[in-house]
Amino acid sequence: MSVAIIDCGGANLKSVQHALKLQDQETVITTDPAQIAQASHVVIPGVGSAGRVMNTLRSLSLVDTIRELSQPVLGICIGMQILYEYSEEQKTKCLGIFEGEVKKLPISPGIKIPQMGWNKAIFNSSALSSLGNHYYFANSYFAQESGDTAAVTEYEITMTSVAIKNNFIGCQFHPEKSSIAGEIFLNYFLGLR
Repeated sequence: MSVAIIDCGGANLKSVQHALKLQDQETVITTDPAQIAQASHVVIPGVGSAGRVMNTLRSLSLVDTIRELSQPVLGICIGMQILYEYSEEQKTKCLGIFEGEVKKLPISPGIKIPQMGWNKAIFNSSALSSLGNHYYFANSYFAQESGDTAAVTEYEITMTSVAIKNNFIGCQFHPEKSSIAGEIFLNYFLGLR
């Protein structure tokens, strides 16, 4: 098994790679479409902005490569947000895997922007309920609930913290920074075929 980590300009490449190596996974950080297509699993990490990540993917001709993947794909944070149709961040057209839009966290007395720290993901399926745990979040934008929502998190508003559609999984939190809960989540992803 090999995991391709797509280098789309995010700052957390090495921490994602380290977390996967702790799970005894062979990894490669790459922008090569052939390596990505041949990997058993693909990770789209993300620290940055939706517009920048999508511009990078377009410049590397990776948009169609990602859309056509049939192996398990995990989008982390911005990597999840670009799997939606559209992001308000820089008015960005995204990959369109998941239904819906990504919006800026609203300015409200109970909301600190960005959301930084630990929060609980509540899964809507009994098959995934064992993954319900506290994870580390760092986000200023959020995905609204849709038919692809697999878990939600309450942060004065209800946001999608995990989305699943076919072979694509997105998590708003950072499993690579989420200690044992993150390891369990990554093991779930790595166990998918």
